[in-house]
Amino acid sequence: MTLSWVQIFRLGLVQAALGAIVVLMTSTLNRLMVVELALPVVLPGALVALHYGVQITRPKWGHLADQGGNRTRWIIAGMALLALGGVGATLAIPLLESNLALGLAVSILAYAVIGLGVGASGTSLLALLATATAERRRPAAATITWLMMIAGIAITAITAGKFLDPYSHGRLLAVVLTICTGAVAVTTLAVWGIERRVIARPAPPEQSFREGMREIWADRAARHFTFFVFLSMTAYFMQELILEPYAGLVFNFTPGQSTQMSGAQNGGVFLGMVLVGVAATGFRLGSLRAWVVAGCGGSALALIAIAGASTWALPLVPLVVTLGFFNGMFAVAAIGSMMQLAGEGADKREGARVGLWGASQAIAAGFGGLTGAALVDLARSLLPVADAFAAVFLFQAILFVASAALAARIMSARETAALVPGE
Repeated sequence: MTLSWVQIFRLGLVQAALGAIVVLMTSTLNRLMVVELALPVVLPGALVALHYGVQITRPKWGHLADQGGNRTRWIIAGMALLALGGVGATLAIPLLESNLALGLAVSILAYAVIGLGVGASGTSLLALLATATAERRRPAAATITWLMMIAGIAITAITAGKFLDPYSHGRLLAVVLTICTGAVAVTTLAVWGIERRVIARPAPPEQSFREGMREIWADRAARHFTFFVFLSMTAYFMQELILEPYAGLVFNFTPGQSTQMSGAQNGGVFLGMVLVGVAATGFRLGSLRAWVVAGCGGSALALIAIAGASTWALPLVPLVVTLGFFNGMFAVAAIGSMMQLAGEGADKREGARVGLWGASQAIAAGFGGLTGAALVDLARSLLPVADAFAAVFLFQAILFVASAALAARIMSARETAALVPGE
């Protein structure tokens, strides 16, 4: 017995809950530090990079899941850790205003806990999906759960944005507490009893973590895909920490408005993913390689327009939604390839493979976010504010073009069928 569609949707709720907490940490708190507290952009960039850096433990979580660990326990415990870290990061905001050293100490601890929570919960969830989902349903399951995560991010950002204005530290804490408590409750109800009712794929032979990773890294397809994930996700996340400050500093958006803009961007991501999922799965139009290249190219063009928005008097929100749309096209095609490659290994170590690519994504996300923030700080010391942000957006566009070229080279014909169930 493998996962039913209802059970897949239930597990998707965990992804939605995870995204709901993370979006507040990486978008709203980031903007508050830069605009309201007037701290350097690199500070929240370093904190978010820390939470991604801690996720280098993802392969270990995946290895534990492969060896027959209790995935349900790790999914729930990871979400509880994530919620605890989220509340801690929120409590650090007023501390940063009154006592910078103490606020930094609390923030560092909180973001480290957030990283551990995401790694434990997210990797264990994907390992359960990869091992308990029928092969013909695996690509669609990946699409469904990722779309639900994006939906959780978008709904949370838009809803939280409405309740944050007029802003106060107390109002922020109330919003975050509500979201974190709800996320843990939803996760517990969503996963409860599923693992006991399904028969996962046979566990691999007992093997040390180091030996398992050495075998996976020897697989050329897995190794090349790891490089692609790193480059493309560096481009994907580079604007994460600078887009809301850009809206606030250049376009005078309020905290609520910039948070809602972030939600609208993720709404665009959702639409892009739906388009690729329906076109590739339902109508069998295009290959994953083509969708990845188109998504990366469209993202580059959208970033060029965002870079010139203040000069050309272009409306920012529609451009940001367009960027999200093309990001979604690229991301869902890449996820389809990831799930296919994870299941193709003869060693049946889906968890460790997913963990490797998850760690590559996390490192790239932290590196991309921190690099974007640092480049903005550097550029602001040399250029007007609008031009400084524009220069970084243009550099990000170049990385997307490079990612498209790499995908065109390394993605095989077998991978292009990944979104078509049963192939």
